[in-house]
Formats: sequence, C-alpha cells, structure tokens
Amino acid sequence: MNPTSKAQKAIVLVHGGFVDGSGWEGVYSILKKDGYDVSVVQNATASLAGDVATTRAAIDASDKPVILVGHSYGGVVITEAGNHEKVAGLVYIAAFAPAAGESVATLIANPAPGAPVPPILPPKDGFLMLDKAKFAASFAADVDPAKAAFMADSQTPWGLEALSGAVSVPAWQKKPSWYLVATADKMIPPDAQRFMAKRADATLVEEKGSHSIYVSKPQAVAALIERAATA
Repeated sequence: MNPTSKAQKAIVLVHGGFVDGSGWEGVYSILKKDGYDVSVVQNATASLAGDVATTRAAIDASDKPVILVGHSYGGVVITEAGNHEKVAGLVYIAAFAPAAGESVATLIANPAPGAPVPPILPPKDGFLMLDKAKFAASFAADVDPAKAAFMADSQTPWGLEALSGAVSVPAWQKKPSWYLVATADKMIPPDAQRFMAKRADATLVEEKGSHSIYVSKPQAVAALIERAATA
C-alpha cells in the first residue's frame, strides 16, 4: 500500500499480561509505514473492567472504523471491548478468545496432559509475575535474548482481578475475527488456540513462533492485521 494513501480503518493494538504496549513497536512500524492510523493501548492489567475501559477510550478516539487486535490476555479485553459500535473486526494473536462467562482463569483451569506449565509465581498482594529465570524459555523463546531479558526485567504485574475477569457478551459472536496461532507457544497451548479460533469462527493462520510472536515475527502479524483491515 502507498504510505500516503489513507487507510479506511484504524488499528488499535492491545497487549497481554506481564508486558506493556512497547512489544507492539515492530508491528506498529509496519502498519504506520503502510498508511494506517495506529493506537497502542497501555493497560494497567489490574482488572478486566479497567482494561476494557482504557481500550474503549482508545476506540472512542478514532474517527474511523477500528480493527481491534489483542495478544494473549489482550484477547479477553478485545472480546469484551469489541462490542463497541466502531469496531469492525477482531484479530487474535496467540490470544485468549473467551465465550460468555469465561475468563483466563477458567480457560487455563484444566490443562491438557503434557501441556507446558507457564512459570507463574505465587500471587503477591493480588498480582502475578513470571519467574524471570524461566521467562525467555516460556514467553519469548524466539526473541533476541537481550530483548527477552529486558521483557523479563520490565514485567508488569498481572492482577488476579484481570485473570478472573469474565466476558459478558463475546464480540466475536457478531463481528468477523481472525486468529494467528503461534505453533511453538509454551504459554497457551497451540491446540487451545485452535479450539478458541474455531469456536469463534475466525479466519485462521498458523505461524511458527513463541508466545511473543508479535515481537519476533512482526511481518506475519502485521500481514494478518492488514488482511482483516482490507476484508
């Protein structure tokens, strides 16, 4: 796309738990170069309600229809916030796509036998963190080691209220959705991703990558977002 052409839809990027919006920089740069208006939401990840409100404010600020993109727990946020009338489509990147009444807590409650166990430390003062020593292997195995170390050391505590926040009406019931499965994900098992994508009747693509595929393979992620934006 010609960078000077005015894209018809705006993109709003929503991060997941343990990280902030800066991981979207690679994807953001590609989308901006291709002429899109892009907003990166900075959620506190203390509660689902708070994150939905912050995300809805970013949608409100757009003067175009929005493609709402969520990574990991950000998928829960977009599933709820995506009911906003300006949202034209949802893109899930290795993300949770809950049904009504589901939360991250219910979706991870009964892992499949042999599924990798994320190195989540016991909660402290209502917040969760990942074990820094195991962060890279579980969350960012294909990210440059220096960047993965930075991600581990700059973790955002993830609130138990965010983890247990349940979706009321899933936006994917009414809005078209797209889903990128990260086939080497050690945080959300790829089969669980495929199940959620199929249930949401999402257009599915698969890419070899870790849970941080939005950081390690920004081209593939941006390509799916642009596909959604031009659908």
